[in-house]
Amino acid sequence: MATRVFEMLGNRLPVGFCAVLAMLVAGCASQPQIINAIIAVNKAFQVEYEEILAKDGSRVFPVKRAEAYDAVRVSMARLRMTVEAQDPALGYVNVFASAPLPLTAEEWREAAAADLPRMRDLVRPYAPLESLFINFEPEGLQSVVRGTVVEVPSGTEISFTAQMRETAPPKSGFPRREYLPPTAVRMALKKMWAEVEREVRATYRRP
Repeated sequence: MATRVFEMLGNRLPVGFCAVLAMLVAGCASQPQIINAIIAVNKAFQVEYEEILAKDGSRVFPVKRAEAYDAVRVSMARLRMTVEAQDPALGYVNVFASAPLPLTAEEWREAAAADLPRMRDLVRPYAPLESLFINFEPEGLQSVVRGTVVEVPSGTEISFTAQMRETAPPKSGFPRREYLPPTAVRMALKKMWAEVEREVRATYRRP
């Protein structure tokens, strides 16, 4: 069947194009190779994700726990995130939104452009051809953020974690990654902390 297709195309298309097409078909990676490529991306992005959270995933604010909790909820609402689960007594709130929120479409493109070369480098040893075409796909994903507030001697510590949740299969057919692009994590945290600080300044009353 493939031979017949190439014979038909060969009668209509330039020889150079047919040669490229043949290389593309021959160079397709197997499903195990693609899975191994995504595993490699996940491992690398997990390391960066954990390093980012260790450095900037938590901050301490000189406010009461209840004030910090309210600041998190209001801040997430401003970023168009919807509350999915919450417990003021335990001090946690889960929010979600369609990706790329809390980033704008423009911010997502900026983050993707920064991290795409690294992802393609990670994929290339396993799937050389596919590495040329793989992209970050926010479609069919939800951003899920968990905020926790814990009392500490100097006030209240707020911590954030984030993950992506699939709502529809990716159009590319590539398996989903488990971890967000590192630049997207940094940008999202920067926006979330800016909103939290804004709310704390607006509501905090010194004794």
